[in-house]
Amino acid sequence: MIFMEDVRLMKGNEVVAHAAVRAGCDGYFGYPITPQTEIMETLMDLKPWETTGMVVLQAESEVASINMLYGGAAMGKRVMTSSSSPGISLMSEGISYIAGAELPCVIVDVMRGGPGLGTIQPAQSDYFQVVKGGGHGDYHAIVLAPYSVQEMNDFVEIAFDLAFEYRTPVIILSDGIIGQMMEKVVLKEPRPRLSNDEIEQRYGTWASTGSKRNGKSNIITSVNLDSVQQEEFNLHLQRKYKVIESREVRYQEFECDDAEYLIVAYGSSARISHKCVEMAREAGIKAGLLRPITLYPFPVEPISKLSQQVKGILTVEMSMGQMVEDVRLAAQNRVSVKHYGRCGGMIPSPNEVFDALTSLMKD
Repeated sequence: MIFMEDVRLMKGNEVVAHAAVRAGCDGYFGYPITPQTEIMETLMDLKPWETTGMVVLQAESEVASINMLYGGAAMGKRVMTSSSSPGISLMSEGISYIAGAELPCVIVDVMRGGPGLGTIQPAQSDYFQVVKGGGHGDYHAIVLAPYSVQEMNDFVEIAFDLAFEYRTPVIILSDGIIGQMMEKVVLKEPRPRLSNDEIEQRYGTWASTGSKRNGKSNIITSVNLDSVQQEEFNLHLQRKYKVIESREVRYQEFECDDAEYLIVAYGSSARISHKCVEMAREAGIKAGLLRPITLYPFPVEPISKLSQQVKGILTVEMSMGQMVEDVRLAAQNRVSVKHYGRCGGMIPSPNEVFDALTSLMKD
């Protein structure tokens, strides 16, 4: 395996595997489920255990894989997993444990249609599951929503950086379109994996490395039977989330400076909406697009500001409407916020979105 910055034509799922190895990942633990199985298959083809020492293991289930992440993260290792919608549901308890133990890890969710086992075609109906916590308790995971195969690559390294900076799980929320599509991508120079001594030096204050500081080892747990202490820990988490919300909001605007109508969409829906904005501009309609890159923390302030400028807002999602609730909260009833979506694996076309936009203009 040759490590160098190069340009390739790759699937979104495939590039996640390459990006993980190049980001210095110590371990991947996962379980196959369409439409993300190529991530693990590509890692098996790359055989990084022979070149970097990275562990790649197919666990017996999604429940097992997320708990393997818990163990690896507790040691200060860079660990990740990937799955798709019902698999993420099975991981929810473990993700809550990881958040409760303040451990860093990266989770890739390549969404499919539901509910239930649903379909293997793309959807965006996991928004509530990953943005609103998913598992039990008052916690958040940072959520990054890639728009392209290049971002599938770039966000892996960013996700690891954020995970360790804030000691929290970070979810890359993709879907079956971006996971399966092929685009040109620039791979980054590799980062070396940290040695056990380097992990001890960087993270020994919290990681359970086996060594003793001040005569005792670090013990990682998410259980606390003292209600007063548990409440204080929850308040500590909320203070951390406020810091994340103040520092880590990411979004992109397109044709928003003079927009009279705003489309808000993420991931694949944003690509479709981008074309719709171009169509609207050609028709003399001043439309703009705001693309949330972080779904948590959500770009509340930019949407709030634009809601004071535009006449109406349309959210486009491959679901029956989930992100639309956060857009309405950000808009604070200043303007009408409508939703257009397809579900169950159906993909909206730019023409459909354009029709929904012109319908909004008539309200």
